[in-house]
Amino acid sequence: MEGTPHPIPRTVEEVFNDFKGRRAGLIKALTEDVEKFYQQCDPEKENLCLYGLPNETWEVNLPVEEVPPELPEPALGINFARDGMQEKDWLSLVAVHSDSWLLSVSFYFGARFGFGKSERKRLFQMINEVPTVFEVVTGAAKQVKEQASAQNNSSKNKSGGRIPSRQPEPQPKGIKMSVPKDEDESGGEEEEEDEQGATCGACGDNYGTDEFWICCDICERWFHGKCVKITPAKAEHIKHYKCPSCSNKRARV
Repeated sequence: MEGTPHPIPRTVEEVFNDFKGRRAGLIKALTEDVEKFYQQCDPEKENLCLYGLPNETWEVNLPVEEVPPELPEPALGINFARDGMQEKDWLSLVAVHSDSWLLSVSFYFGARFGFGKSERKRLFQMINEVPTVFEVVTGAAKQVKEQASAQNNSSKNKSGGRIPSRQPEPQPKGIKMSVPKDEDESGGEEEEEDEQGATCGACGDNYGTDEFWICCDICERWFHGKCVKITPAKAEHIKHYKCPSCSNKRARV
């Protein structure tokens, strides 16, 4: 429910900016303004919702009365669960539902204004670059960043410069980038390793600049995400990835 009208986003960039504004408001409610938010979620009141607004503010309010609503509605009745669990667990629950709501609003705009496959993919990739509300509220975002940084340094030390380097900013291990040309090296064994690092371990194709791929922590081979059925969203929650081949070997032992 939004008392002040906001411009309706129509492009991928505008929808993403709308997402960032609403996300910032929700994070503020669940971190900086948590005491105020807690007080407003009185279990004695009617069903209440937490709204993030595009101007990076938030509000706790009743759901809209019109059916169907102009925009997807956030989780209903968050105030009823407030006193039934520990505060941190309640805030985490609200954060999870807030992430779901943010995605539904963004892709509602995408559907409303006819985003094609490439536009929807680009929108999701832009959204996927920022930590979720849940990760920020629970502190998981900081842990993911530290783990990604440690894995990045470890990968560089093992590769000797052959495996493509990651972006300067720490990211989940599954990333998209082009593969640099292999340096000339002598020795059949080293040459084979270079070729392995520049091609997908499943299909054998070279990495493309617009494709997501992931590295196995056991055999250190790289794979297209689509070849091993790993999406960018799923990769964010994988601490140590094992490719199908390494997983099968482990199972046989």
